[in-house]
Amino acid sequence: MTNKIKFPKDFLWGAATASYQIEGAWDKYGKGESTWDRFAHTPGRIRNNDTGDVATDHYRLWKKDIGLMKKLGLKAYRFSVSWPRILPMGRGKVNQKGVDFYSRLVDGLLAADITPFATLYHWDLPQTLEDEGGWPVRSTAEAFVEYTDVVTRALGDRVKSWATHNEPAVVAWLGYEMGVHAPGKKDVTLGMKAAHHLLLSHGRAVPVIHRNSPNSEAGIVLNISWKVPASKSVMDMESARLDDGRWFRWFSDPLYTRGYPADMTEHFMKLGALSNGFDFVKTGDMQAIATPTDFMGLNYYGRNLHRANTPENEPQIDFLLPKTPEHWTDMDWENYPDGLTGSLGRVYFDYLPRRIYISENGASYSTPPDENGKVPDVHRIHYLKTHIAAAHRAIQAGVPLAGYFVWSLMDNFEWSFGYGQRFGIIWVDFETRERILKDSAKWYKSVIRKNGF
Repeated sequence: MTNKIKFPKDFLWGAATASYQIEGAWDKYGKGESTWDRFAHTPGRIRNNDTGDVATDHYRLWKKDIGLMKKLGLKAYRFSVSWPRILPMGRGKVNQKGVDFYSRLVDGLLAADITPFATLYHWDLPQTLEDEGGWPVRSTAEAFVEYTDVVTRALGDRVKSWATHNEPAVVAWLGYEMGVHAPGKKDVTLGMKAAHHLLLSHGRAVPVIHRNSPNSEAGIVLNISWKVPASKSVMDMESARLDDGRWFRWFSDPLYTRGYPADMTEHFMKLGALSNGFDFVKTGDMQAIATPTDFMGLNYYGRNLHRANTPENEPQIDFLLPKTPEHWTDMDWENYPDGLTGSLGRVYFDYLPRRIYISENGASYSTPPDENGKVPDVHRIHYLKTHIAAAHRAIQAGVPLAGYFVWSLMDNFEWSFGYGQRFGIIWVDFETRERILKDSAKWYKSVIRKNGF
């Protein structure tokens, strides 16, 4: 007997993208330069020196893309708005052509009976604001609130689901501490200041969203992975705890009135990142960050198993599953669906958000079209099937999971990996921009139609 998985009748099935990864038109129609434009145009920063200058040409082909979404039966589409396309200088003068583009996109989605989910910031900061100091300075948080006001006044009558930020941890740590993402800085103190101002801008933007977009929901999207010590040794458990603290709790705790976690504060002090204490935190900041939200979005891709087994006894990440495509993606990320069930339960029972969305979940496999023009990406289907089943188990355990957004709608510019990784359920030929529905897209269409499998 086959077990059938059925989701709640109002469950939202969607797909997600990000502006810099798909839009192209990087310097056209009034758009200003972003930090990712500058970063990608710097030789040696991106694999093969790829850029998002054209990407999938979504700015020009958005009608075709909505047609594909409708063909798949998507109930929702999560996209991000390009800040420098709206405010080329980061603040001040509005680029009406940019506003009109997103207005047409939203109208097109609604006409196709697809609910728009807008993310205000998915990493493409106006370069002018970076030149003033970027996220490590307070004025960027203030500019974000102005930007939020402009976008929500323009679209808030039709868009009723808003995320302020996508993965602020990635912006702070990869962008300002490790230097592998834009703007490419390498300073842990800058990363800490960036993290705080990202969170502050979120908290201050939420009331603006609710004011300009009545009866809407507002939240934030955090990245989470399942952190597991490989043994009960002190070093293994310490490695897992610190990794979770840096990437998740440092952002989630303040959102839910707990402030910055004490164990991580001590850790950052040892790194010398707080030599001047929390001088960047001003009176009222923590209360603003903890402004109540309507949902939390979680981006989940896999687990991190921590084993301290190097000669110097330094913690490192290790994995147990065999190195087969069924268990490992082309990103060298482990396929571990049980971690999604665990992460959803952990977040809900720890923080009690009103509702949760799986705002990103997916896998990179580079399976090309075959001689018949079909893309038989069986490993992606396996990944999605096991993770959607894992999400269903969380619902059965009482988690208020309201929707699932596959990452990604289409192959795109995958940040520092350029075009070398393919997460899409739609194949994109990056020379011709032709789109082909992969077998995973057809499978997902069936899941949406049946509201399960």
